[in-house]
Amino acid sequence: MTEEIQSIGLPTYEYRDRDVSWLMFNYRVLQEAKDPNVPLVERIKFLAIYSSNLGEFFRIRVAHHRNLKRLGKKTKSRLDYDPNALLLELYKIVNQHLTEFSQIFEEQIIPELKNHSIYLLNENELTKEQERFIETYFKENMLPYVQPVLLVQNRIQPFLNNSELYLTIALKPRLEVDEPEEPVQYAIVKIPSDHLPRFIELPSVANRHDIILLDDVVRNSLGLLFPGYHILSSYSIKLTRDAELYIEDEFSGDLLDKIKKSLVKRNVGPASRLVYDQAMPQEMLDYFLRLLSIRRNDLTHEGRYHNNFDFFNFPDFKKKELRNRQLKPLAYKALQQKAGDYFKQIEERDHLLYFPYQEYEPVIKFFEEASQDPYVTQIKITQYRVAKKSRIMNALIEAASRGISVFVFIEVKARFDEEANLAWGEEMEKHGIKVKYSFPGLKVHAKCALVSRKEDGDLKHYAYLSTGNFHEQTAKVYADFGLFTSDERITSELNRFFGFLENMKLPTASFKHLLVAQFNFNDKIKELIEFEKQQALEGKKAEIVLKLNSIQDKEMIDLLYDASQCGVKIKMIVRGICSLIPKRAGMSENIEGISIVDRYLEHSRSYYFYHGGEELIYLSSADWMVRNLHFRIEVAFPIYDERLKKILLDITDLQWSDNVKSRSINDGEMNEYRETETRRKLQSQLETYKYLKESQ
Repeated sequence: MTEEIQSIGLPTYEYRDRDVSWLMFNYRVLQEAKDPNVPLVERIKFLAIYSSNLGEFFRIRVAHHRNLKRLGKKTKSRLDYDPNALLLELYKIVNQHLTEFSQIFEEQIIPELKNHSIYLLNENELTKEQERFIETYFKENMLPYVQPVLLVQNRIQPFLNNSELYLTIALKPRLEVDEPEEPVQYAIVKIPSDHLPRFIELPSVANRHDIILLDDVVRNSLGLLFPGYHILSSYSIKLTRDAELYIEDEFSGDLLDKIKKSLVKRNVGPASRLVYDQAMPQEMLDYFLRLLSIRRNDLTHEGRYHNNFDFFNFPDFKKKELRNRQLKPLAYKALQQKAGDYFKQIEERDHLLYFPYQEYEPVIKFFEEASQDPYVTQIKITQYRVAKKSRIMNALIEAASRGISVFVFIEVKARFDEEANLAWGEEMEKHGIKVKYSFPGLKVHAKCALVSRKEDGDLKHYAYLSTGNFHEQTAKVYADFGLFTSDERITSELNRFFGFLENMKLPTASFKHLLVAQFNFNDKIKELIEFEKQQALEGKKAEIVLKLNSIQDKEMIDLLYDASQCGVKIKMIVRGICSLIPKRAGMSENIEGISIVDRYLEHSRSYYFYHGGEELIYLSSADWMVRNLHFRIEVAFPIYDERLKKILLDITDLQWSDNVKSRSINDGEMNEYRETETRRKLQSQLETYKYLKESQ
């Protein structure tokens, strides 16, 4: 087939596997953990992020490929890849990264901690006073939770909870002098990190901080749990379980009921991997593989400790040098007006905020003001992920109690937030709020809200559209844009969009300003790329700048490859998955790609088209993934205000100039730190904060 294509002069395009690309992204997170320029506790935090990311990857993506691997030959032949071969490649990459993870922790982090008088001790390094302390701690705090089980082959098969820590123990009975030697027996004990802090501060001498992990407190106390036995050795393990809900038919029946039932089963799903201490003897490992029905291909090895997500809570002992210099969110002064002036400020001009550089308070205030305003008649909002304690949701409930019509579309298929979203939905329904849940076969991923207000006998609409969720907590670490506008070109179409969500009927008029996935999104993006191609073919300036979390849709990638072949200059800032391969000869010479990993999670999506000098900019929650473009309802919104366009272009220029936290996405492994022509070190997140502070 390839030869046939080449013979008629058509280009053959290549793509990087999405999961291999994702592992390369997670390695960029690991790079932050070994960067000596990152403060020490922040490096430990990046170990936690890496570990958390990888756990979710195994629960979702690896579990997906494992299920495909079980299909029959005829069905598998229809796939465009071999699940077994891909799994082998993924495990190989993961194990290489985990080996480096252990080296970073043991050879870099622990010695650096000692330089700051912080000592991470194990059970064999304690003073007598510390031994007495942890013995007391164990008896008073841990005994109800450890759940020791002595294993008998073929008679007891323990159930391991998802992502929780266990110690495997080799032991022998204590014998009288004349009793015959007995074979080694095995046991398992739960490490109760779901109930108690993972890090316990020990009694220490002056100017020194000693810490012990909960794991080693359990190790030290095994003799109390198994009286009458010699403890020979112990090693930690962790099981990761499949987290997919597997709602086989989303097009019929009660979707909410299916999700509720599936949530109950999520944490008892089949195992997708076993993490084990690489120091564990082979005979012991083989025993637990048989006991837990785990295949050897489903193993990943780490060092002495697992579940490093808990390292988010590593104590810093108030040593400021161990943390990043705090960037206090900037107040957005233009919306810091007295009550009653809020909507007037939005009517006068559009407002663009960039979190977490700027405070999230104006977004919360938008809803709190609306809930108290006697002229507000309606509030409409989409909910994908929301904080457990949310002032925004409380404001909606308050608005409903005051007689304002409130409509909330809740996406209950937001992975790992299904339960929280259901709970909020039920709470809001109790207070008279109209709630709609999930379309069959689609996810509503758009992040927008509309407030309708009576003014001089007319109904005036005020919109808030964002690249991120209505989530007060993630807004502190996710870098997202939010736009306030009363521009009728946008608000009228957003009102039509909410009518579609509320009534589940197709809009009677098309969208011209908003790009809405499942309606005009794909066609408009194709049209814009085609325009740049034609400009380039005519010898005119043609440029596209994309900022995305991920790009994987082959149709969109092919359009960018085509544009590159025509001479369009394309810049891409892609945090995570990038199936497009930049700078490949004969395919993508005109495409450059970088990825930025820093203190804030790069989460905003923006699309820039030079468009003959008109410079069109759209912001969105939509990545260019198959799921976003074909199986989700997304909204991209234009920036019409020239002043706001300049801000966005300036910030994009700062990101593109980053030579501290940016890595090149290229034909290689995508993880080389990027060099720029300027010798001055430019860290875009710090420069963005400075830019916004100075521009107020």
